[in-house]
Amino acid sequence: MRGASLMTERGRSGAPPAIEMRGIVKRFPGVVANDGIDLTVRRGEIHALLGENGAGKSTLMNILFGLYHPDEGEIRVNGEPVRFESARDAVQAGLAMVHQHFMLIPRFTVTENVILGAEGAGVVLDREAAARRVAELGSRYGLDVDPHAKVEDLPVGMQQRVEIVRALYQGGRTLILDEPTALLTPQEVDELYRVLNRLRESGDTIIFITHKLREVAAISDRVTVIRRGRTVGTRETAETTAPELAEMMVGRAVSLKVERLPGHPGEPVLVAEDLHLRGSHGQAALAGASLTLHRGEILGICGVEGNGQAELIEVLSGLRRPDRGRVLLKGKDVTASGPNPRRRLGLSYIPEDRHGRGLVLPFSLTENVLLGNVGTRPFSDRGRIDYPGTRALTERLMHAFDVRAPGPDTAAGALSGGNQQKLIIARELHREPDALLAIQPTRGLDVGAIEFVHKQLVAERDKGRGVLLISFDLDEIMDLSDRIQVIYDGRISGDFASGTVTRTELGLLMGGRTLDERASAAD
Repeated sequence: MRGASLMTERGRSGAPPAIEMRGIVKRFPGVVANDGIDLTVRRGEIHALLGENGAGKSTLMNILFGLYHPDEGEIRVNGEPVRFESARDAVQAGLAMVHQHFMLIPRFTVTENVILGAEGAGVVLDREAAARRVAELGSRYGLDVDPHAKVEDLPVGMQQRVEIVRALYQGGRTLILDEPTALLTPQEVDELYRVLNRLRESGDTIIFITHKLREVAAISDRVTVIRRGRTVGTRETAETTAPELAEMMVGRAVSLKVERLPGHPGEPVLVAEDLHLRGSHGQAALAGASLTLHRGEILGICGVEGNGQAELIEVLSGLRRPDRGRVLLKGKDVTASGPNPRRRLGLSYIPEDRHGRGLVLPFSLTENVLLGNVGTRPFSDRGRIDYPGTRALTERLMHAFDVRAPGPDTAAGALSGGNQQKLIIARELHREPDALLAIQPTRGLDVGAIEFVHKQLVAERDKGRGVLLISFDLDEIMDLSDRIQVIYDGRISGDFASGTVTRTELGLLMGGRTLDERASAAD
């Protein structure tokens, strides 16, 4: 069967696949990350590797790139069996990997970063020749980077170009891109697509790791879906649909459209006025940020990571006090109060980091439901915690929010990411808050869990509660929000009703540009 499969993959050209991985198994203590995965990538194609966080995608690519060794299975590159002992072996075989979090040294120039690791032993570096080579590669593939610029002075999209130029400089003909759009604006995503199409036209092969169905349709020729460490199947992108791929990812039909009626905003429930805050390195993390959240609406705030989102939430939740400005909750000035008084006044918080701020992983589900609720009824009475009552409540919440675990005494760390997130949401919504901070509420979840979380947020809005949604997923912002604002460089800009703003316009604001630049962006 394998020989027949290989003949099929050779296609009309008769050339062997660029990459063939068969029966790949990788075990970690207590976890089988890859469980007999098969992947075949043709030469000169963009092949999407689709699956949610934890599905095994990155582990598989780390094996291909020589960062991990497989416990079982076979790898072939251009038809030849290989066993990479290190990433250097993979590079010498023509592979290159662009990681989600860039591997660049900020104080180095573009050229210095590109040649780093490729200098060779005992060779005098010709920096000018290297810079000319960098410029030539950039021009050929439409990457256009300044070889002499310092990386720390470049925007995120340009830094990604540097990573791609480095891969090409090192001789990469098969490029592995791990979640390459995670930190980009829509305009930068479109520019990346143009670069990848040009690479494909030049005969290069690209493996594009993603969990976003939109990206699969936009850029790939074929797509392989991985679920729970196993290959579900490979499809020609043009011959499949987003609902079909979603079902392959989670094993059941999933609604990809957020069903919601128009909202009915009421009075302000959470107000931030002229917030200023210095970051950990003395920079202006918040520089006059202001917003108003109304009852009965979802206010979405989008922006490129690192523009003040984390600091804004720390101030709104009471974890940090602003240097200037104030926060009003239900008309009361809570600027000087901490998280607990705000919770008692009606603020709930779904944090981005469910492990660091949402749960205590060794604690049971019951104990995690108690977090932030000790001292209030029905969790305690007259200073005594009601463990039997809380345990019974936890069981009810598990049933209502589909938290799948053996029981309320199970440690939170034993749950999947999706079930951990459902537990946090159940705890926060049970309090029936007036205002809800939802920060990256679906990050790392499968499309089934995402569907569930979205329904819960809309339901809270429909109960007359204000929901502040901060997400780096622009589709999520546009699908859920009644109003959309953009955060850039510590300030809030724009205020758009749902359906009155385009991805292009939001992308301009996310990149610090103005809506007057729409025509040039379209070009």
